[in-house]
Amino acid sequence: MGFLSGQSLCLLSLTLILFGCFGFLPSAEAASDYTSLVYKGCANQSFSDPSGVYSQALSALFGTLASQSSKAKFYKGSSGGGQAAFNGLFQCRGDLSNADCFNCVSKLPQMMSSMCGNAVSARVQLTGCYILYEISGFPQRSGYDMLYKMCSASEARGSGFEERRDAALQNLENGIASTSGFYTTSYYSVYVLAQCEGDLGTADCSECVKSAVQKAQVECGSSISGQMYLHKCYISYSYYPNGVPSKSSSGGSGSGSGQNPGKTIAIVVGAAAAVGFVIICLMFIRSLMKKHDDY
Repeated sequence: MGFLSGQSLCLLSLTLILFGCFGFLPSAEAASDYTSLVYKGCANQSFSDPSGVYSQALSALFGTLASQSSKAKFYKGSSGGGQAAFNGLFQCRGDLSNADCFNCVSKLPQMMSSMCGNAVSARVQLTGCYILYEISGFPQRSGYDMLYKMCSASEARGSGFEERRDAALQNLENGIASTSGFYTTSYYSVYVLAQCEGDLGTADCSECVKSAVQKAQVECGSSISGQMYLHKCYISYSYYPNGVPSKSSSGGSGSGSGQNPGKTIAIVVGAAAAVGFVIICLMFIRSLMKKHDDY
């Protein structure tokens, strides 16, 4: 009876040790966090719609975009005719599933209507997707125009942070050039992501990301995280002093693996502790068995 309870005690303790070593490694950001509002941009000019023809055309466009989001991550479409013609597109983050893409895009039409009303052009960006629409003939803008930026209030100083961040961003620039417009990677505790508009060519995508990187370096300085949204692309970076979480928002069309020494050390130390405890357990069980034989 004592032998069995000793075995059980060791197994239970070993389980707790393993959970303690590995269960509390940094976790990933919640995958469900893809429908939070990032920003909205609404044109100052509105359309007058006494007959409802503009609203009908815009509603039809929203319906097309939503239905396409169940099977694609980028789509351009148009609706209406004459002065009431609208062009629009949606894009989902490259690592979202089709179901998550659809769920994200489906939330946008109502949000855009309530936030922008009858604006002749609008863009609403969530963390996982965005919709852009424009009335036919709306003036076009440069793909490198900055629409929105986010720089964290927290800053890292005197720890070589900016060198690490800049190296990670350089890897991002190199990586996006060899993908179809979506790329993530990490480098020494800095996680970075870039995505270009779905129909942007490789060369134009690379130039857009390069421009976004330069803006991030200037605008965000020593901020430990930043996001730059340009008209045709966006980038983000996040610094994790204890190592990038094992599963960040990554994958999709392209992803790269960077060096993460913090996580490696944690795993090695945890494994060593577990092995040591196994040896102690075996010695304890052997002692119990010897006492059992003596009786």
